[in-house]
Amino acid sequence: MQERVSGKKRSAEKTPVEPLAHKVVLGIDPSLRGTGYGVIHLGRSGPKAVAQGTVKCGSKLERSHCLHEISRTIREIVHKHQPTVCAIEGLFYAQNVKTALTMGEARGAALAVLAEAGLEIFEIAPRKVKQSIVGYGNAQKIAVAKMVQRMLVLKKLPAPDAADALALALTFVHLHKRFAIDPAQKI
Repeated sequence: MQERVSGKKRSAEKTPVEPLAHKVVLGIDPSLRGTGYGVIHLGRSGPKAVAQGTVKCGSKLERSHCLHEISRTIREIVHKHQPTVCAIEGLFYAQNVKTALTMGEARGAALAVLAEAGLEIFEIAPRKVKQSIVGYGNAQKIAVAKMVQRMLVLKKLPAPDAADALALALTFVHLHKRFAIDPAQKI
């Protein structure tokens, strides 16, 4: 700053572009009956999907067992793939209070495991994910899934919840590039 004010010419040194500190990113789309997850690895040739899926819990399974299954599965994924950061879907306003509470429980089960593992956790609003991936904040789920398939060069379309989780991971990468204006909210 002193050089600028004094009028001295700046040296020809360029500030190096810092690469994203995280190489393995986990995305989670929480839901009691179908929590989506996606793991991407960031390399020189761009992001690559290394794992994706949905933690499915049948309607007859008690809520407590669903929460246990969500926690167990995420713990296994974290242990196997060793992500250092997680992007999780931010809260949205549901008209049904019971639905919002149930979603909060599933999200809490996931967050507890992530915090236990020492991951950095960021929440990203659903509209921001759609805007980042498709370019339109009100995009349909199928449009998000197709863009995720294209961006990660997947042979087949990912399942809806897994596609949303992969989209969260990709959005985290987009929002944390060096000159990002509005990064995701760390929680």
